[in-house]
This record gives sequence, structure tokens and C-alpha cells, in this order.
Amino acid sequence: MSLMHATPPSISTKAPFLELRGVQKRYGSVTALRGIDLTVAAGEVVAVVGDNGAGKSTLIKTIAGTHRADGGSILIEGREVRIHSPQSAAALGVATVYQDLALCENLDVVSNLFLGRELARRPFLGELRRLNETEMERVAAKTLASLSIKLPSLRRPVAMLSGGQRQAVAVSRALLWGSKLVMLDEPTAALGVTQTAHVLELVRRLADNGQAVLLISHNLPDVFAVADRICVIRLGENAGTFARTSTTAEEIVAAMTGGRTVDGAR
Repeated sequence: MSLMHATPPSISTKAPFLELRGVQKRYGSVTALRGIDLTVAAGEVVAVVGDNGAGKSTLIKTIAGTHRADGGSILIEGREVRIHSPQSAAALGVATVYQDLALCENLDVVSNLFLGRELARRPFLGELRRLNETEMERVAAKTLASLSIKLPSLRRPVAMLSGGQRQAVAVSRALLWGSKLVMLDEPTAALGVTQTAHVLELVRRLADNGQAVLLISHNLPDVFAVADRICVIRLGENAGTFARTSTTAEEIVAAMTGGRTVDGAR
């Protein structure tokens, strides 16, 4: 398959949960995103790849509400939306798991899953809130089980978990609160072979459970292991979107480096 036969970014076999149309982002005189088109459907893993500085981080932060788009349209379930903060993204069903995971390592798994959204029981007296630890633990166990995640203990501090287990906790937190799109920023960075395999299995299970998954990664073997489609970004622009089963790593690298463009020109 040549790059000229790459699937256009706007085409998907399923109705997209997320659709970007000509999204732009500028930082002063620097244009980081130049009219990006992208779709992600429920039950689909779409990987975004590109060299350092291609615009991957800017793209995910724009969808997550950390940065605001300067042009183009963002649609959620076919409806144009304005994502102006991480809170508005979360309200739309968009969750982001960054490389730092944003976990409190001194707290246990249950506390991290419910951090800031703890379940409470009515106090016997006064206004002091009493946490419903039993219900929180039950819901946490159910959520982890839905993704086939096995941890030594739900009450173990996160600091005592492996890198892959921490990633699993961060992803489970996104799922716990009903997120329909989960964006993962380099989820296998700095992980060993076994932990990487577990995280990739988790990514696939998210899609199998019906979530839309947007994976940002520089690791092509990982991308080819889990992605349904691969979107290449080069210098802030679309450089091709490819069905994983119909492309090769060589073609993806060619698109990333500018060896060929979408229309096949060198």
C-alpha cells in the first residue's frame, strides 16, 4: 500500500465519538496545529504518532481543555462543543491520563480512585462527613474487575505498586467516572517488557468495553500492537491516517519524516 491510499482522516466505519475538523492552535507567532482532522469512534483505538515537536502534546491538551483551540471545530457525538477547561472536557466524557499519572503515592488505591469525589454517608450528628469506605471499596473492586486488573490489595499505597499497576489505577479512575473517551499520553514510557504488555492489554480492554481510546505514543511496536488506526502528524499537520492492518512501520516512518506525503509526492 502506498501513502496515497491512506484512509482519509474524516472517514471511519463507525460514527465518531470525537471528531476534529481543521483544529488550529497558535502560541504567539508559532502555529503548533495547522488544521488537524481526526476521528475516534467508540470501541476504537486511534494512535497519534509523530516526531518530537510534531504537535502531539498540543493536540491532546487541546482536546483535554488545558489549551483552547484557536480555530476549527471539535465535535462530541456529532455536536460541536467548546472545551475551555479540563472540567468542561470531563463533563463531556473526556478523560486524560498523562505520563505523570497524577496519583497521590501516599494514598491507597481506593483513595486515589475516589480522590475529590469520595462517597459519604449521612453523619449521626452535626455536619461532619463520614466516608462510606465499604461502598468505595466495592465500587473500586468492580471497576478494576471490569478491566481484568489484578492488584495485590486495594489498600496498598500507590507508591508500593509497579509502574504498570500505577498506570492501571490511573486508567481505572478515568473509567470509574463514566468517561467515554480516554486519552493516554505515552502510557508505556519507562516501563519494562512485562509491564508494557499488561498496559497494552489494558488499552485493548478499554476499547473492547466500548470506550473510545486516543493513544499518543512514539513507540511504533506498541502502536501496531493495539491501534485500529494510526494518525501521523508532522509539523502540526496531518500527514496521513492509516488502517493498522493495511500499513507498515516503514510507511508510518516515511509519513513522520516527510519522505512522502499523503498524496504520494516526495
